[in-house]
Amino acid sequence: MKVIQKIGAVAFLCMVIISSVSAQNRYFDERYVYSHSYFNQVLVNPGAVAQHGGQQLMVNYRNTWSTFPGGPKTVTLSYDGMLGNRLGIGVLALQDNFSAFQTTKGQLAFSYTIKSATNQIGFGLSAEYVKHGLNNYNAGSILQEPDAVINARREGIEYIDASFGVHGIYNNQFTYGIALPSLISSRIDNTISDENRQIGFILNLGYKVTSATTGISMSPSILLKKLNNVPTHIDLNLKLGFLEEKLTGGVSYRVGADKMLGFLLGMNIDRIGFYYSYNVSNQQFQDYNNGSHEITARIDIGPKKDKPAMEMK
Repeated sequence: MKVIQKIGAVAFLCMVIISSVSAQNRYFDERYVYSHSYFNQVLVNPGAVAQHGGQQLMVNYRNTWSTFPGGPKTVTLSYDGMLGNRLGIGVLALQDNFSAFQTTKGQLAFSYTIKSATNQIGFGLSAEYVKHGLNNYNAGSILQEPDAVINARREGIEYIDASFGVHGIYNNQFTYGIALPSLISSRIDNTISDENRQIGFILNLGYKVTSATTGISMSPSILLKKLNNVPTHIDLNLKLGFLEEKLTGGVSYRVGADKMLGFLLGMNIDRIGFYYSYNVSNQQFQDYNNGSHEITARIDIGPKKDKPAMEMK
C-alpha cells in the first residue's frame, strides 16, 4: 500500500512540476477560482473598487476539492475605499496553494467614478505583482536525491501585470461591467514568453428587482469568463435577499469548464457580512473529494455613507 502511495505521490508531483514549467510561458489567471465574484466584483474587477461608497475590509477563503490531499486552497485579503468624491483605492493580497505549486499576488488598484441622475460608472486600473513557484513541499520524502529542476522551481517566476476594468450601476437596478485582466504583462527577469497570448476578459451583467409585497429581492446575473489557461465558462447566478437584505440565499450553475452547481447562504448584521457557499461538480473527479467550500467575511469601516441600491450586499 505504501508503494502505491509513493507512486501516486511521485506522479502527482510530476504533474505539478509540468504545470509549473508551462506556467513560466504564461501562468493561469487566478481570478477564475472565486465563486463569490458575482456579488464581490472587487475580487476580479478594479472598476468595482470603492463603488459601495465607503470603506470595506474583506477576507475570502476557498477550499477547492476539500478532503482531497493537496487540493487547491486560496486565501484573499482586500481593502477598498474612497479617497475623495470620485477617486477610490484598493489593496489586495492573495495566496493560492495547489499541492507543491504556489501562487502569490499583490495588487494596488485605483478607480475613478462618474455619477449622474441614473447612472454610476467606475473606471479602474490595477498594478499587480504575481509570483508562481513551489512552496515548502517536502520533495525529499519522495525523491531519494535532490532534483535540480525542483530546486530551480522553488525560486519561482515573477510577473508585473496591469489590468483595467469598468463597473457600472444603471437606474439602481442594472449592473454591468467588464474586466481586462493582465492587459499588460511582463516577466521581471525580462524573459520573453508567450508573445502570442490572448487577452482575456470577465463580463458581468446583473439585474435586481424587489417585491413590493414581500420585500424579497431577486438578483439574477451572468458572468462570462475567458481567461488565460482556463476553459471559457459562464456562471449563471440567482441571489435572493430577505428581511431587507439581512439574510441572503442563492444558487449558481456553471456552463462549460467543470459544470459546477453551487449554493449560497449569507447574513448581514449592521456593518458585518458573512457568506458561505458549497459547490459540487458533475465531473467524475467529484467522487474523490467533498466538493468546494468558499467563505467571505466583510466589514464596513469608517463613517457610514449612502450606498447604491444595486450594491449586492
